[in-house]
Amino acid sequence: MTTESKRPSHEVFHIEGEGKKAFWTKIGGAWTHDDGFTISLSCLPLNGRLVVRKPKQDDKSKGDAR
Repeated sequence: MTTESKRPSHEVFHIEGEGKKAFWTKIGGAWTHDDGFTISLSCLPLNGRLVVRKPKQDDKSKGDAR
């Protein structure tokens, strides 16, 4: 797919635990489309939950420096 060669518009995290004790691990990226997302994962969690978020502004500027 041509859209996956571009930087993802969102990041995918696996979250274990609740509240302040929750542990977040970045496991992939997502690309938006007109009617949804294409999601690429580096692993498949068996528990916990997934959160898809837009990258923080600081993360974008770090990525551009590479």
